[in-house]
Amino acid sequence: MSYPGYPPSGYPPSYPGYPPQGSGDPSFPGAGQYPYPGGAPGGYPPMGGGAYPQAPAGGYPGAGGYPAPQGAGGFPAPGGYPQAPAAGGYPSYPGAPAGPGYGVPPGGPGYGGYPQQAPQGYGGGQMPQPGYPGGPIPGQPPGPGHAPAQPMMGMPAYEGTIKPTPNFNAENDAEILRKAMKGFGTDEQAIIDVVSRRTNGERQKIKAMFKTLYGKDLIKDLKSELSGNMEEVILALFMPTTYYDAWSLRHAMKGAGTQENVLIEILCSRDNKQIRDIVQCYNTEFQRDLEKDIRKDTSGHFERLLISMCQGNRDENQTVNLQKAQEDAQRLYQAGEGKLGTDESSFNMVLATRSFPQLKATVEAYATIGKRQLESAIDKEFSGSVESGLKAIVKCAQNRPAYFAERLYKAMKGAGTDDSTLTRIIVTRSEIDLVQIKQAYMQMYQKTLHTAIHGETSGDYRNLLLAIVGQ
Repeated sequence: MSYPGYPPSGYPPSYPGYPPQGSGDPSFPGAGQYPYPGGAPGGYPPMGGGAYPQAPAGGYPGAGGYPAPQGAGGFPAPGGYPQAPAAGGYPSYPGAPAGPGYGVPPGGPGYGGYPQQAPQGYGGGQMPQPGYPGGPIPGQPPGPGHAPAQPMMGMPAYEGTIKPTPNFNAENDAEILRKAMKGFGTDEQAIIDVVSRRTNGERQKIKAMFKTLYGKDLIKDLKSELSGNMEEVILALFMPTTYYDAWSLRHAMKGAGTQENVLIEILCSRDNKQIRDIVQCYNTEFQRDLEKDIRKDTSGHFERLLISMCQGNRDENQTVNLQKAQEDAQRLYQAGEGKLGTDESSFNMVLATRSFPQLKATVEAYATIGKRQLESAIDKEFSGSVESGLKAIVKCAQNRPAYFAERLYKAMKGAGTDDSTLTRIIVTRSEIDLVQIKQAYMQMYQKTLHTAIHGETSGDYRNLLLAIVGQ
């Protein structure tokens, strides 16, 4: 199933996972289906200094060197998941098939349906050090005078490269886009200048204003004027953020074969609210059950890990319990290195339920117990997709921007470029932590992300990606 409202021509076959041409799907969701973000993604305070922390052995940088933002962390409060509207509670958007739909409630403020994803909070902040009151060294059991639970010293600051536009004017932007596509030829640079500098919420307003001003669908016009990878990035940028994640999961499991890395990247890196919104959106937009599709396309311990991720029930308490970290590290050691065979369920239980700050402490504790780092132990005890999934969780717990930097590097490494992964990560992280991903990339690979993209792409596609990434 393709994205509602796109013309029957569908997506070009060059982009992995896009709907086949001639699918005859209904139209791109109209304005009003998704609400705009409740807060500015750029609300995190800017980083101080700009120096990326030194990497531990192995080259994977730690996340503790970022300055703490002012105020509370960034994790949403548990239980904040919005309930789905009752059937028929919202009017269907124009052109939608019969049945209940999501749109602007009569007389109601904002948009109904699925929220835009808020900027993620991260579990990679600094661990309590000996100078912190009552804080024993991470990875060592607390002494008699130490309380086992210690609060984080502050969450690191993260920021995207795209921030809310001062004095944003949807009408003016819609006019620029109309002019860029009117007449003979297309002014691609004018399109890039607008789309690459607007937040997802602002793009939804531009899309609605375009239809209001000209009685035409902006997405259909863009598809008729653009092609190839440039078109795919533009379409991704105009998809509401929750929908884009759900759409990516659907197409990772659609047709022959399964793109396991897409499932891992999304389900193992998002927070609870984002996962629950994705599950709801997947069901509503594609009339399918995400959990059932995962069971159909995966198996064994990898299937169980993804099903655990789909629940969106990870502990998000930001207080770290060092004694519990020590106990979990011992449990993981006894489930792997410390026995003949592997107790896979113990790894699943710990890595699927503990908060990311708690997992970071567990990783550090494991290094004092096992013969190797936890990630290396997973390498030894597991293989295939479940190994990749467990390692993705460990990497996100230690430093999520570095995890995405590694994904980008692999997408551009060797012969050819994985444009699907390159597009997805640049688009989905552009308002969350792309600044820190760029810094991690530089430290890990001794070249800027800008330079890497410039060498692997070309034309308007390259210009659009670089406009989002920045220098």
